[in-house]
Amino acid sequence: MTGPRVIGIAGWKNSGKTRMTAALVTELARRGRAVSTVKHAHHAFDIDHEGTDSWKHRQAGAREVAIVSQKRWALMHELGADEDEPPLGDVLGKLEPCDIVIIEGYKREPHPKIEIRRREAQGRERLGGGEANVVAVVSDDPAEETNGLPLFGHDDIAAIADFVEQFTGLT
Repeated sequence: MTGPRVIGIAGWKNSGKTRMTAALVTELARRGRAVSTVKHAHHAFDIDHEGTDSWKHRQAGAREVAIVSQKRWALMHELGADEDEPPLGDVLGKLEPCDIVIIEGYKREPHPKIEIRRREAQGRERLGGGEANVVAVVSDDPAEETNGLPLFGHDDIAAIADFVEQFTGLT
């Protein structure tokens, strides 16, 4: 995959992926980095709500709806019944240039990722060997077996950000 610098945050349900993604965005932005994110959802989702104008446009059959204001803009694209979810590389190609993209989810894609583990998570099995491309582990178990990969605690945000900057070549 070519394009921007990327690091993934992956793990099983309730492992803390979103919390970690948000904390890393906060820390890297505080350090002056331009950060974008991509979040993978395994279910239908909506960013506008029933009754809004944009919702009415989509319900009427619009393939794409752009919502634009003085504060932000968003583009929604409806996938047709014969369309597959776009590959991660295509999604990354639609982002504006930035210093780094943090990808939440996409645990089976080949980009480098930090595996988030938590004892209360829905799954405890590891994401996998080399095919998961795990480069570090975050865990609430200080004795977690990582097969030699760097191990961080869930609250070690500055150290994780240091690792991300070094690993991706930002420093």
